Amino acid sequence: MKIIKRNRQVEDFTYDKIKRAIVAAFHSLQRSVSEHELEIICDLISVNLEDSDYVDVETVQDLVETVLMKRGHYKEAKAYILYRDRRTACREMINQFRQTITDDDTIELLQDIQNEFGQKQYDLQFLYSKYRSFYKADGNPLKILMKAAVELITPDAPNWEFIASRLLAVELEKEIQQAERELGLTSLYKKMNYLTQQNLYGSYMLKNYSQAEVEELSKYMKTSRNQLLTYSSLHLLSKRYLIQNYSHHLLERPQEMFMGIAMHLAIPEGEKKVCWAKRIYDVLSTLKVTMATPTMSNARKPLSQLSSCFEDVMPDSLVGIYRTLTNFAQVSKFGGGMGIYIGKVRAVGSDIRGFKGVAGGILKWVKLCNDTAIAVDQLGVRQGSVAIYLDIWHRDMPEFLQIRTNNGDDRMKAHDVFPGICIPDYFWEQVKTNMEGDWYLMCPHEIMTMKGYNLEDTYGDEWKQKYLECVNDHRIPKRIIPIKEMVRLIIKSAVETGTPFIFNRDLVNNLNPNKHQGVIYCSNLCTEIAQNQSAIQDVRRTVRLENGDEIIVEETKAGDFVVCNLASLVLGNIDVEDSEELQGIIHTIVRALDNVIDLNFYPIPYAQITNQKMRPIGLGTSGYHHLLAQKGLRWESDEHLAYMDKVYEKINYYTIEASNQLAKEKGVYSFFDKSDWQTGDYFKLRGYASEEWKHLATNVAKNGMRNGYLLAIAPTSSTSIIAGTTAGTDPVMNRYFLEEKKGSIVPRVAPELSDSTFWLYKTAHQIDQSWVIDAAGVRQRHLDQSQSVNLYITQEFTFRKLLNLYLRAWEKGVKTLYYVRSQSLEVEECETCSA
Repeated sequence: MKIIKRNRQVEDFTYDKIKRAIVAAFHSLQRSVSEHELEIICDLISVNLEDSDYVDVETVQDLVETVLMKRGHYKEAKAYILYRDRRTACREMINQFRQTITDDDTIELLQDIQNEFGQKQYDLQFLYSKYRSFYKADGNPLKILMKAAVELITPDAPNWEFIASRLLAVELEKEIQQAERELGLTSLYKKMNYLTQQNLYGSYMLKNYSQAEVEELSKYMKTSRNQLLTYSSLHLLSKRYLIQNYSHHLLERPQEMFMGIAMHLAIPEGEKKVCWAKRIYDVLSTLKVTMATPTMSNARKPLSQLSSCFEDVMPDSLVGIYRTLTNFAQVSKFGGGMGIYIGKVRAVGSDIRGFKGVAGGILKWVKLCNDTAIAVDQLGVRQGSVAIYLDIWHRDMPEFLQIRTNNGDDRMKAHDVFPGICIPDYFWEQVKTNMEGDWYLMCPHEIMTMKGYNLEDTYGDEWKQKYLECVNDHRIPKRIIPIKEMVRLIIKSAVETGTPFIFNRDLVNNLNPNKHQGVIYCSNLCTEIAQNQSAIQDVRRTVRLENGDEIIVEETKAGDFVVCNLASLVLGNIDVEDSEELQGIIHTIVRALDNVIDLNFYPIPYAQITNQKMRPIGLGTSGYHHLLAQKGLRWESDEHLAYMDKVYEKINYYTIEASNQLAKEKGVYSFFDKSDWQTGDYFKLRGYASEEWKHLATNVAKNGMRNGYLLAIAPTSSTSIIAGTTAGTDPVMNRYFLEEKKGSIVPRVAPELSDSTFWLYKTAHQIDQSWVIDAAGVRQRHLDQSQSVNLYITQEFTFRKLLNLYLRAWEKGVKTLYYVRSQSLEVEECETCSA
């Protein structure tokens, strides 16, 4: 028997669609129907059709209603009638779209949206009304549909973000398919060959993967995972991450991008690389992990600079200062941000070669860093980014705190530099107990000349003892400033500019797992990295003859030039209570990050030496507030702190476990011996005393650690958009807001916003900031490095209230503080550390 459809097409008659419709009618009443009852209903229908060769759809549906009532399913029959009416309305709605849209792919997508998004707020009638209001006969219907869907995004109907994304995906797919047809690219392998020839893909990809391996991985890709992307996610990917040709036409799909990144990061796994590429692809494409922006952008490409931030120590010498500036220029050229410790440079009025009072101080060099950031602008994409850190006891500190404020010497302004101050415990102790007292500012060069040591090379009790020695040494000139005035300068700058960043140096160094090997002077551009640093040192300059030419060779001692390799667990997209899932994801991404160290292109050799010596990684998290909302936890609650304490302890455990297992497989980092990892002090300092932790500590002591540093939480400002989650560990700025993208306004909503999560998404400026600090303190115990912690202040904040937050952070063991975000202040956030 044949069935005549509404469009008059004829098909073989089956009972499959009838059964699905009946099941849907029962389900709409929260009831189920047995397979036996379905067969009886279908048999009764067939009796009425047995003499027919052809039957139309309406006749069959009338029979379904009749048989349901004969079987006593009156409510289900009514539900079926309503279902039938809805299907009729849906068909009529699609027919209205057909009047102006002739593309079958678009029509099919609209039908899919209609079936999948059944709630009233996603009725296609709303989309059609918006579409008609924007429609122009000469316009692109798909673009108009997209614009209409974006306009419909509201807190009450947030899933229009996903509907708009589906429409954008169709547009991008058409663009890519056209390019593939023109170029004859019928497979991923052919595309990789073409991209390699065009110098858009690194040649190392096809050198390491055979055609059979590429085809296997191509089959493994899952296009359905595109549906996890919001409109903002897909829009950002298409503009900044997917590979384009030199005419800016897309050649790469999102899943091809995820697979390309995974294939690159799996190369060091040798014969097991295909297996690991699949595992890395799975965690990336399901948006359970995001890589740092440079890794997302540059993995698989010819110039594979995969690291986000770099740190250098500026020496107190002309050659050293300009070397640091050159290092910054090279890092900036290849898309990295920089943290520079300037605390070794002599203060204004100090001597040079014995001539007293001639040194110009640090501000001149800060200004040069500022100008370098502007000049080296990454091929016009964006200017360089640099944070400069100075010790709070340095004689130039008051002027340093005014480089971005509205007062001070305009000639020494550095508005494109992000200042940070390094603060010992002793200063906070004095603020707390002796606010009316004095603070003594000195020059590091004069201290070295008079005392024979570098005060900045010490920390904790040793630093305090030496500082007081210097204060009491009449030979060392002092600049005395009231403690209250110093605090006022810090808070004035914070309120006006969002900076300085705060680096609590004693907290950092006391918990440094590699304190046996050096000192941590400062953090990076986003305040989450805390690793050993030392200045590059000149050794000698030699001249040799080569083919009759004099070749000048400058030899230097590498020092410790820090690099951070970042990724973030997306907490809102992971079942963090499923230990097996969490462990598997962490083990996969720790391996991938460890491989970044060997695969990376290093813009300067010092970075490569330090990175391969310490093998540091920075695994962080995003989606913090997203997870709290999922779990029904209010930010301002003890339940929040207790829950996240357990989550981050598990994250830390599995991360250490992963690095420990890698060490057994691939070897330990160079300075594992005598580190806190090896001695067990790492675990004792954090109070990890359970049998499970003791067992892990024993394994670490026995088999070592692959990585000298493990955990660091970056801001994830852009990569959290890709994952459709909340940024870093911050509260949401708004539940719903408008974001400007290339001149257009895109509405965005908090992830999984609903009636049940709306009030759990209390916004950042409404939250009592004490809870932000307390949460950071809870997390900090489980982080061997640090975290990007923002403070959100309102017009009601007083001098004392903000100071109390700084003190509370220090007392809770928070190592670093990032921006102070005022409601009336727009701060420029660096994206190089987005992970």
